[in-house]
Amino acid sequence: MKRILTFCLLCGLSLAACSREKPLAVLGQIPQFQLTSQEGTKFTRKELDGHVWVADFIFTNCEGPCPRMSSHMHSLQDKTNLGVRLVSFTVDPDRDTPSALQEYGKKFHADASRWTFLTGDKATLNMLDHDAFKLGSLGADMDHSTRFVLIDKQGRVRGYYGIADGNPVERIAKDAARLEQES
Repeated sequence: MKRILTFCLLCGLSLAACSREKPLAVLGQIPQFQLTSQEGTKFTRKELDGHVWVADFIFTNCEGPCPRMSSHMHSLQDKTNLGVRLVSFTVDPDRDTPSALQEYGKKFHADASRWTFLTGDKATLNMLDHDAFKLGSLGADMDHSTRFVLIDKQGRVRGYYGIADGNPVERIAKDAARLEQES
């Protein structure tokens, strides 16, 4: 009887070890940056250190995918732990002033303690969009990526999630929870 219990215990431990998900790959590193929040205050990447965060690129006058993306961000606000931060970068810094971003955030019931909208220098925003997040470039046609980016506590890119395949909220929330468990 003791042998059977030992055998069952070993089988259970083996199955548990095999069923563990592989860690999410490290796909890049987000450099330090300084931009302006919807509240008109300086915002740096250091404010995100120690937090898992989700980023997207939008603009407030968008009649295409941006409202859908922001709706997904609102859902993430509801479906993730309070420690997870949400960051929406503008691709139209000429029009998206802090007050415009603040009004836009109100439409999506953004919790300012968790969800930050950022504007600022075009060169910095373009560097982040193109070089750091690897999503695209700021341009006059406002054609931008519709992907969300998941970043870990060390500022490393750990996942890309597009809206072309449906609603990515559940996958992002699940992966964000996994990253919060990493040390």
